[in-house]
Amino acid sequence: MSENSQVSRVSSKSKGVAAVLCFFFGVLGIHRFYVGKAGTGVVWFITAGLLGIGAFVDFIMIICGSFKDSYGLELK
Repeated sequence: MSENSQVSRVSSKSKGVAAVLCFFFGVLGIHRFYVGKAGTGVVWFITAGLLGIGAFVDFIMIICGSFKDSYGLELK
């Protein structure tokens, strides 16, 4: 193995599951609990997904592939 090779680490959480949870339950923050972001999941739950705007932004980020889990890993 060469010195320049990088190990690609990917989350065990599914992008598809996160997208479905966000689409149907985004204002409750269920998708954030799923990926291990319990703190912001509680905020989403209390504020109705930051009045729906945060849930919408999360959905777009999940679809685009830029949403990360609690360890900063990309969803598979």
